[in-house]
Amino acid sequence: EVQLVESGGGLVQAGGSLRLSCVASGYTFADYAIGWFRQVSGKDREVVSCIRSVGAHTYYADFVKDRFTTSRDNAKNTVYLQMDNLLPEDTGIYFCAAGKDPYYCLGYWGQGTQVTVSS
Repeated sequence: EVQLVESGGGLVQAGGSLRLSCVASGYTFADYAIGWFRQVSGKDREVVSCIRSVGAHTYYADFVKDRFTTSRDNAKNTVYLQMDNLLPEDTGIYFCAAGKDPYYCLGYWGQGTQVTVSS
């Protein structure tokens, strides 16, 4: 059974930083694409970043480029989301997501972790 467990959310002031972690289990970690989605108030769930399992290319949504960095540690079955220069509009629930397709982080979800950015 695929399991994704996020941690690292919390409350931070605008301009601050947080690092989210997601530990995966139940599959061969290096074989799946993995990344992050978020759901912010009034919007559908949207992709934040996705690291492909082939070619090591990382996709970032335009709204987080140059502020967020995603990395994966295959030895620890863990993916990270380093979030810098956070804005109040980044407030929401952040979900770890993984997928068998090497190019898309779709198929499996974590339970989510709350990120709140105060102004």
